[in-house]
Amino acid sequence: MGTDTRVADVSRSNFDAEVAAAAPRLRGPALTAAIAFVAGTGFTLFGYDQGVMSALLSARQFENVFPQVITGDGQPADHATLQSFVVAIYEIGCLIGALSNLWVGDWLGRRKTIILGGIIMIVGAILQATSFSYAQLVVARIITGLGNGLNTSTVPTYHAECSPAARRGSLIMIEGSLITFGIMISYWIDFAFFWISGSSAQWRVPIALQIVLALVMIFGISYLPESPRWLAKHGRNAEALAVISALDGKPPSDAGVMQTYHGIREAIAAETQFKSDATPLREVFTGGRSQNFRRATLGVVIQCFQQITGINIITYYATLLFERLGIDDVKARIIAACNGTEYFLASLIAIFLIDRVGRRPLMLFGSVGQTITMVLLAVLGSIDSSRTQVASAVLLFVFNSFFAVGWLGMTWLYPAEIVGLRIRAPANAFSTASNWTFNFVVVMVTGPSFNNISWGTYIVFAALNALIIPVVYFFFPETAGRSLEDMDVVFAIAYNEKVSPVEVSLRKDLPLAGSPEADEILGITSSTGASRSDSRAESEKQ
Repeated sequence: MGTDTRVADVSRSNFDAEVAAAAPRLRGPALTAAIAFVAGTGFTLFGYDQGVMSALLSARQFENVFPQVITGDGQPADHATLQSFVVAIYEIGCLIGALSNLWVGDWLGRRKTIILGGIIMIVGAILQATSFSYAQLVVARIITGLGNGLNTSTVPTYHAECSPAARRGSLIMIEGSLITFGIMISYWIDFAFFWISGSSAQWRVPIALQIVLALVMIFGISYLPESPRWLAKHGRNAEALAVISALDGKPPSDAGVMQTYHGIREAIAAETQFKSDATPLREVFTGGRSQNFRRATLGVVIQCFQQITGINIITYYATLLFERLGIDDVKARIIAACNGTEYFLASLIAIFLIDRVGRRPLMLFGSVGQTITMVLLAVLGSIDSSRTQVASAVLLFVFNSFFAVGWLGMTWLYPAEIVGLRIRAPANAFSTASNWTFNFVVVMVTGPSFNNISWGTYIVFAALNALIIPVVYFFFPETAGRSLEDMDVVFAIAYNEKVSPVEVSLRKDLPLAGSPEADEILGITSSTGASRSDSRAESEKQ
């Protein structure tokens, strides 16, 4: 008995030494702020790359190099399609990048995947900025999209896994705001360079400037720790505990730190106990207590919903939309830049509401407002007068506001929250792929749609926005205020009791992940892991 005690003491001592050695350089609020800054830089880059093409499509020097994008009277009929294609092909690159995360994400880890995505984006930006043919630009945009697809399917997961439950929503909503910040600065930079009408720098420099954001993201992430969830999943328990301790700014022995650590290991145990032979990709399509397929489907659907709202009609074609309203090219660019600025300011509202109001109310609010706005745009579009054109321009600002509050950051937060740890990387790859697939469809059809049915395009999007409302109400559980592992408990209870996860998610008395009650709900046997009193020694043995 004495020998066993001494062995346990040595194991604990060794484990404590490993935890101390793995401690990150930053701790507490400083570490949380650094992670938010780097994640935010990644999403600013995302927004910048989305918005930068808006004004360039009708810039004189851009049209000189790529005459295929010129549309209007006297131009070939296929130019509208070619214009949409050079914009939308970027989404195909993003789709490929997101899907590649099915294999790359869990293998490289969150940090290395983000670094890889940033490097690929730099290569793509260089090729775009040096393009001299339509074909080269198309290939360059695919490459840039490949890097962005890796980033957008990884950055929200990394940030969510490194954020406390009480502030996770607001922290990731900041990322959503920074998407619009990137869009805003791209519009103003495009406007500034619009005046350099005698040089191809008019469009090459705005495209090249995204390299600066990519470099900041790459160098920033290299100084940050890996996600504690990914570390624990790969058996690096001492490092996981060290990162949790640093994120909370408390010693490893703190009760709250150990509760989070136990909850993560409990989630891993629950996910592997019955599926030890299945890969994470195969487990995406399983049911049972984990309800993996249902949860992954929610992530895929919410990303689809974000795109079919029609937001990228405005994001990618803002300048062209204002020009179609009879506004001259200079004023159209100014209004588009103001539109991007208002979009950014409106997105700040969601940061303060997301953890107070919850996810579901904001999604429903946004969808109702978007539906009404699209109906009004269709009605006003059918009336050809200067007053209705002004009103339509205002409504584009209104639509942005509803979307910024309800849907902008939500679809990057929710998929990372709703799925379990073991399938988080492949599930988020699928959900992000859904985003880029429907993004491509919307952007690709917008040009031809306005040419063929004009204001009828808004009717289509009004109907799609209306469809979103009942689906969210009946099928999307609330995730606010719960840890990522608490959602495993929510879905397990729903499965055990044969009730809707939405109903369970709204209860106030659910046991916390990492508690004995949660173990029982999840079906974890006592043999799955060590007793809680000796869990740190057991982690060392594993």
